[in-house]
Amino acid sequence: MRSNIFNPRKSVYVFIVTILFFGLSSWGFLVHRTINQIAIYSLPAPLQSFFHQDMEYLVENAPRADNRKNTDKTEGSKHIIDIEEYGPNSINEMPMDWASALKKYSFDTLDKHGYGPYNVMMSFEKLTNAFKSKNKDSILFYAADLGHYVGDLHVPLHITNNYDGQLSGQKGMHSLWESFIPSLRIDQYQLYNPHKAKYLKNPEAALWADIRKAYALLPEMFAKEIEVSKSFTPEQKYKMQMYYGKNTRMYTKDFAEAYADALGGTINNQLVASANMLSDFWYTAWVNAGKPSFITRDISLNLSAELKGYLKQVLNTLRLNYVDEVEEDKKTSKAESTESKSE
Repeated sequence: MRSNIFNPRKSVYVFIVTILFFGLSSWGFLVHRTINQIAIYSLPAPLQSFFHQDMEYLVENAPRADNRKNTDKTEGSKHIIDIEEYGPNSINEMPMDWASALKKYSFDTLDKHGYGPYNVMMSFEKLTNAFKSKNKDSILFYAADLGHYVGDLHVPLHITNNYDGQLSGQKGMHSLWESFIPSLRIDQYQLYNPHKAKYLKNPEAALWADIRKAYALLPEMFAKEIEVSKSFTPEQKYKMQMYYGKNTRMYTKDFAEAYADALGGTINNQLVASANMLSDFWYTAWVNAGKPSFITRDISLNLSAELKGYLKQVLNTLRLNYVDEVEEDKKTSKAESTESKSE
């Protein structure tokens, strides 16, 4: 039986362990979980209360789709779209629906270059059907997965064939932008926003509009990396670090901080935009399912001040604890390294 009480310290601990051991994947586990959490607060009272009861499940399982990549070779294509591979101006001319995309490109082509936007719509349909069937476990399962896929398509580097800066001599950009910088700066992000979930008459069009906005950020992202690099020597910009058992060149913390300053609020804005779009998709799925009445009966309508202040209190605790845990881990690792050398 799931607990209806979200334990931020317990979840933050899980975040840290997961991030330290599994590293950089998609938005980063911390950010994916934060997106799913924030999205709940934009929902109208009945649906908000329903998801609030199982917030811990939705938050804990936000990274699950990334974990599936380890066992399912077909999963990776669902998170991305290398848009340039589909032809000139494809960002504005891709078919909106899956059937048209299949007709124009073939499944093999879509699987090779990614079909993230279409996968979002497939997940959306699964969530809608779960609401119609009034199957609570299925609703939560598909809601958590939908949050992951929506979040991924707000990461500009998930929408380009230059997904890691490898085509422009900037290899390592992917993890720098979506994982390393958020892990350093999330305690400074403005995560509270007044967005109220709205019904999407055309979900495909709304999704593609956000994808185009994310794609438009790419030139500045790459340009800023080049600009900031002028103030760093190679030794100051990079470090060698063990990653998945390999000694890998990665950006330094000092460079990441400088690059984050140059980007301003870009990453923060994309995180919040992900949560806003997710809340719209959750709400639209519920409405399209006929606003099933079991949602209303299956909740406590007395949200009181606890829910009103929840976002600020819990997310602030989450962010601060995250930073504290990371710093503590660094101290512990340094101490263990010193002891090892002295033995």
